[in-house]
Amino acid sequence: MATDAPPDSLAGVPYYLLNFERALAWLAQRYDDLLDECERAFLGTFARLPQVSRALLVRMLMRKGTLFRASRLAYDEIGCPVQAAAPVAALGWLNPAPHLALDDLFALTTRAELLDIFAEALSLIPGARSLRKPDLLEALRPFYPERDELDKHDTDSCIARPLSAWHPQTTDCVFRVDIAPLCDRLRLMFFGNLQQDWSEFVLADLGVFRYEKVAFGPASRAFQQRADVDVYLALHACRDELDSIATSGTLIDLEVENAALNDLVARVQSVETCNSWLELRRDKLLFRIGQHCERRQMWPTALAVYEVCAWPGARHRRVRALERAERFEAALSLALRAAGSPESEEEAQRIARMLPRLRRKLGEPTVRATTARAAERSTLTLPRPQAPQPVEYVVRDHLTCESAPVHYVENALINSLFGLLCWEPVFVALPGAFFHPFQRGPADLHAPDFYARRAEQFAACLAQLDSGAYRETIARHLHGKAGVQSPFVFWGMLTPELVTTALDCLPAAHLKLWFERLLLDIRGNRSGLPDLIRFWPAERRYELIEVKGPGDRLQDNQIRWLAYCAQHGMPVRVVDVRWTDEALDHAIADPAVGAQAHATLIAERTA
Repeated sequence: MATDAPPDSLAGVPYYLLNFERALAWLAQRYDDLLDECERAFLGTFARLPQVSRALLVRMLMRKGTLFRASRLAYDEIGCPVQAAAPVAALGWLNPAPHLALDDLFALTTRAELLDIFAEALSLIPGARSLRKPDLLEALRPFYPERDELDKHDTDSCIARPLSAWHPQTTDCVFRVDIAPLCDRLRLMFFGNLQQDWSEFVLADLGVFRYEKVAFGPASRAFQQRADVDVYLALHACRDELDSIATSGTLIDLEVENAALNDLVARVQSVETCNSWLELRRDKLLFRIGQHCERRQMWPTALAVYEVCAWPGARHRRVRALERAERFEAALSLALRAAGSPESEEEAQRIARMLPRLRRKLGEPTVRATTARAAERSTLTLPRPQAPQPVEYVVRDHLTCESAPVHYVENALINSLFGLLCWEPVFVALPGAFFHPFQRGPADLHAPDFYARRAEQFAACLAQLDSGAYRETIARHLHGKAGVQSPFVFWGMLTPELVTTALDCLPAAHLKLWFERLLLDIRGNRSGLPDLIRFWPAERRYELIEVKGPGDRLQDNQIRWLAYCAQHGMPVRVVDVRWTDEALDHAIADPAVGAQAHATLIAERTA
């Protein structure tokens, strides 16, 4: 599907309408076997509407919510919104006089209008006319009690009424887009998710985002059967319910919340699908439910969730829940099984930390775990910067010099070099990877078999690190793919000079080791890399530096990366930063600090 046509490619057709119709054509071509009668009818009928009516509907679909005041739908290419809405309303797709609840009314009107609408009620509330809009709403609630929760969708309630009933003096009206749920299903089928919306077309047309062009085969679609769409929507509804429970926090009685969560888990488990990426979504949702239960210390519920969850990390969370529930024998047994066959470096690290504690609680002798080779660590005492800035920048500026520049790169540089070398494997058109033209990366990027499905292509790319061909490939993609969205490449940080210096100073053998580790666990290993990199271009060497400010500590993923680099003999170190005023205070308070050290600190502070 062409997405790079200029906005005025069809005279008189607004670009957003043109893009929406392209999306409908894409859906009709690729998803006809999955569309139901209502969706097919929408595609056919929409095309026969007057252009201004189609444009108005798309404008509303591209905006947030489903309620819109006609006076706020002023577009030159549409003209009178009431006239444009009439054919859409005649189809039942749009309600021109929906009943509005109190919250709906407040969302659609100004404070001045509200003071006019509720003048009588506000006269009974001292100081009400000076209240802010949110406080005004709360002050009016007692006068307009909420509907019963079981009746919350009843638009005939005495509380809900049309705008003309709330505000008889207004000449305005409100539209409610009743066709929005159907259009959301079409949007889901097009994008394969509900996070992206139709504005993606606009951003692409304006050049804000550029996407890799991928060849879409018949199997390259998010949903292979109608049931897949229903499964996605069911899981999405469950996720919204979890978010609602989490947002309510301690306002919900613990027993009521626990019952709601158990019901939610049962509904998530009852969702059946043969679609692998939908199975991943289900497991991720179960994992999120388990984490919420842990935060609320609902250990039995958390355990029940983790036992049926296949999401990475569920097993070590289960060990933790068993420990917190004081089921130490079961926790130790599961931890030992995990230690014998860890699913990832992260799990191995976490389990190794748990085992001594569990053994102590059971009165068993602890076994000292073998520790990986630690990275070099040193302390750097610096003047506190006058203006607040990240400690990494302070160290970078302190260490850098003309012969040895230091760059703040964190996760960006190594990920970017990997993404530039392995561009083709990342964007290869495999079933279940690419569904539409607006994907930053493959949908199965974090799937367990992501690497396995592309092993041959990745092997060919990494082989270039042995032959020396990698430099030309990286340079070609740096220029040819500049600005194209990628899950690995940080275009805002990359410059030709930085890439050239990096390729001069980073041994191909080290690049290969980093890239191989990335592929082992993309989700876990894309982050945690050291903050700074120091180059000595004349000597073609480098050093990785992890910076830790006062009170900061190494995170688990950072510890794993540092250990990996140290294990393979890569130059890496941790720099702990202390400010001179803090160091001086410590010296004064500690009598063990010698007079010479004290004098040095004073000199550093007054220099």
